[in-house]
Amino acid sequence: MLQLLRYLWASPWSAVGLMVGALALASCGRVQQRGRVLEFYGGAVSWLLRWAPGTGCGAAAMTLGHVVLGQSATSLDRTRAHELVHVRQYERWGPLFVPAYLLCSAFIYLRGGDGYRDNPFEREAFDLAAGLAPRARRERRG
Repeated sequence: MLQLLRYLWASPWSAVGLMVGALALASCGRVQQRGRVLEFYGGAVSWLLRWAPGTGCGAAAMTLGHVVLGQSATSLDRTRAHELVHVRQYERWGPLFVPAYLLCSAFIYLRGGDGYRDNPFEREAFDLAAGLAPRARRERRG
């Protein structure tokens, strides 16, 4: 029951991810299921991620609810642990995740930080994907 509520809470952004995924499939992209997540790659998704605004050189992958978009199957394999942290964040924040993420990035950027690397959502994803507790990484950075 709890997992169903998590799916429902994240579903607005999952729906957006499914629409982008449909574009991938319509443009020779592929889809695969990994656990509770659908992963789309190739086709229009590759182009979208290469030209993602604010990334400088593009993004290897991106999460929208329970949908992960990747440039390729290899990029999904490389980023899966990181993106699964974002899936859990969507399950916690639901429809508020993207606005909260963007507000954090804007605030950090306006204060002179890196709106991506310094974003607490990204820091948590990098830390947990690397097997570090978020607190341990902050202490290590000093």
